[in-house]
Amino acid sequence: MDVESTAIQAIDYDQDHEKLLVRFASGERYIYVGVPGEVHRSFLDADSKGRFFQAEIRDQYPYNRLET
Repeated sequence: MDVESTAIQAIDYDQDHEKLLVRFASGERYIYVGVPGEVHRSFLDADSKGRFFQAEIRDQYPYNRLET
């Protein structure tokens, strides 16, 4: 789902596997594993997606960078 943010272009979520896909404005894509649904919903609702990502997701969950 595309979002309004200068840093983040899109956020997608696989609820069954608790995987969060984040596509940044640069085009880079990362998948974060073990992200609870509440965190995903809060991310979508955050006034600043970039600030929320830095505080609540980055360095909090294992991740892999996906090929662009």
